[in-house]
Amino acid sequence: MAQNELKELGRRIRQRRKSLGWSQEQFALEAEIDRSYVGGVERGQRNLTFTVLCRLCAALGCDVAALTGNLPTES
Repeated sequence: MAQNELKELGRRIRQRRKSLGWSQEQFALEAEIDRSYVGGVERGQRNLTFTVLCRLCAALGCDVAALTGNLPTES
């Protein structure tokens, strides 16, 4: 996934997390992932695996398509 797409995915994850009123720490606990890793994902610095994406979506109560729609974007 290109850098722009990772940043957009991270933005969508952050937006969903904040809509639930969760801190990164609370979100990380729900997803059973390290908080610093969550921060890296939200900043678009982590090229996460599908397994991790599924864990994040499960914690957020959405499916993968809800966060990845229209990705990758056209160049």
